[in-house]
Amino acid sequence: MKDFWLCMKFGLFVVILFFNQITMAAPVPNSHIKVYVPSLPYLYVSHAVNGALLKPANNDRSWEYDLAVSHRKISDTIYEFTLRKGVVFQDGSPFNADAVIENMSYFKKAPFSFSKFNEFYDRTEKVDDYRVRFHLKGKYGSFINDVIWLHFYTTEYLEKFGWNGKATCPNLAEPGLYGLGPYILQEGYIEGDRSTDKAVLVANPNYYDKDLVNVEKVTVYTALDSKIALEEITDSEGQLDIMPVPVTEVSTVMTSAYSKLVSGPSNNNIAVHINMITGNPKLKDKRVRLALNRALNQQGIIKNSFYGYAESKPTLASPNFPGVKQVAQDLKAYSEIEHPNLIRSELKQTLSGLKLKVLTQERFMYLWKSIDRDLRKVGVELEFDITQDETTIFQQLLSTNQGKNTKDWDLLVWGDDDWYFNHPWSAFFVYKTDTVWSTISPDPVMNKYIDEMLTETLNTPASTAIIRKIMQRAYDNAYMLFVPAPNKVLAVNQEVVFEPYKMATMPLWEVKVTDQHWSVQK
Repeated sequence: MKDFWLCMKFGLFVVILFFNQITMAAPVPNSHIKVYVPSLPYLYVSHAVNGALLKPANNDRSWEYDLAVSHRKISDTIYEFTLRKGVVFQDGSPFNADAVIENMSYFKKAPFSFSKFNEFYDRTEKVDDYRVRFHLKGKYGSFINDVIWLHFYTTEYLEKFGWNGKATCPNLAEPGLYGLGPYILQEGYIEGDRSTDKAVLVANPNYYDKDLVNVEKVTVYTALDSKIALEEITDSEGQLDIMPVPVTEVSTVMTSAYSKLVSGPSNNNIAVHINMITGNPKLKDKRVRLALNRALNQQGIIKNSFYGYAESKPTLASPNFPGVKQVAQDLKAYSEIEHPNLIRSELKQTLSGLKLKVLTQERFMYLWKSIDRDLRKVGVELEFDITQDETTIFQQLLSTNQGKNTKDWDLLVWGDDDWYFNHPWSAFFVYKTDTVWSTISPDPVMNKYIDEMLTETLNTPASTAIIRKIMQRAYDNAYMLFVPAPNKVLAVNQEVVFEPYKMATMPLWEVKVTDQHWSVQK
C-alpha cells in the first residue's frame, strides 16, 4: 500500500510538472501590451524581433549568449563562435554556419557605419556546421559590442533588402518572417531614419526558447503626443502599458490608480549638439561655447528639471560607463568649479545679445525650461522649433555635417541612450568629426583619439587613458552643451511586471502580465 501511494504521488508530481511545462511553454492567451518608445525605438525593440550571436542582458558585461553558446578569442584578430543547435528562422528555415556566412557576405556589400567594425572586418570562415570564425584586419577591442548588432536574416530578406548600409543600427525594413527573435514584426517597421507611427509584434512560435516569451502581442508606438500618452497611462486602462516619463511627472504616476513608477540606473545621455557647421557663426568661437556651458547650473538643472533623478557630469558621456567613471572623479562639470552666479558679468560680456535657434522634441521641453532660464540670465535668447517626431530630429542632424540640413538650427537635442551596451562609444561617436553624426568643426586629433579607443579593450589602463584624452579635449573645447545624465524613469501598468535595462533596449521577452491585466480580462 505504501508503495502504491508513493507511485501515486510520483505520478501526480509528473502530471503537475508536465502541466507547468505546458503552461510555461506559451504566452498568456490573449495577452497584449502597448508601449510608447519616443526615443531611438529602432534600438529598443530591435532585439525583440532580431537575433544575434549575443543579446543585451542586465549583468556586469551587459550581454549574454543568444544564437551562440560560447566563444573564444584565438588572437587579437580571430574570434570563434559555437552556434546554438536546433535554431530556425521565423519562417522555419535553419540557422547554422551557412546562414552566418551568407549574412556576412551581404554585410560586406553594405555594412552599417555607426562604428569602425566595417573597417576592421575581413571575412567569416565556416569551421563546421555550427562553428564560425570571424577574421579582422587588425586589433579591435570593441568587437564584442558590435557582435550584439550583427543580426541575421533569411535569404528572402537578404535578396530583397540586403543589409541596410546606413549610419544607424540594423532593423527590419518591412514586416515578415525574416528574423530570429522572440517576436515577429507583423505590422509596420521601425528603422533609424524611417518608421511607422505604430508597429505590431506577435510571439514567434518557432523561437528556440519556448519558455521565454510571456506576452502574445506587443503594440509599439513611436510618435505620440507625450501629454496625451501620459494621461492615457495614468488615467485609464488598455491605452498604454509602458512609457518613459519626464521626471516632472513622477508625482502624477505615483498617485495614479492604473500605473506605477519604475526607475533604475542608466547609462543614457541627452545629447545637445552645437551646430558649428551651418549654425550661428559665433558658435565656431570656443569662448562662446565655453561660456554657454559655464552658464548652466547642473545642480540646479538636476533639482528643477530632473527632480533629483539625474547625475552631474563634465561631458556628454554618463559617469556610469567603464573608464568614464574613473575620469569623472577628477574632471568636474563647469558649474561645480565656478558657480554661474559668481561669473555672470563675465559671461554676459561674451554672450549678451546672442540669439540661438533650438530644434527639439516636445518631450525635452522640461529640460529646456531650465537651460533657457540659465541662459537668459547671461543675455542669450532661445527660439524653439518643437516636434513630436524623432525622425525629424535625425533628418536634420544627419544632414548637417555635409551642410545639407533644411531647417536652420543652432542647438539640437536627442536622447543618446546607451546603444553600444556599457561602452562610451555610444556617447563619443558624435565627437568624430568626419561622420554624419557630428556637428563639430573638423578635429583630426579627436578623430585619432576615438579610433585608438576602439582598438583597446574596455576596462584596461590603456582604454581609460585614451578615454581621459577624449573627455578632456571635448571639455576644453566645449564641443557639446553638456547637461546631466538622466536615470531611467517609466510609468508602467499596475498589472505589468517590467524591469528596465540600463542600456538602450527594452526586453519585451521578459515582460509579464498578471491575470488582472486588461488584455486578459477582456
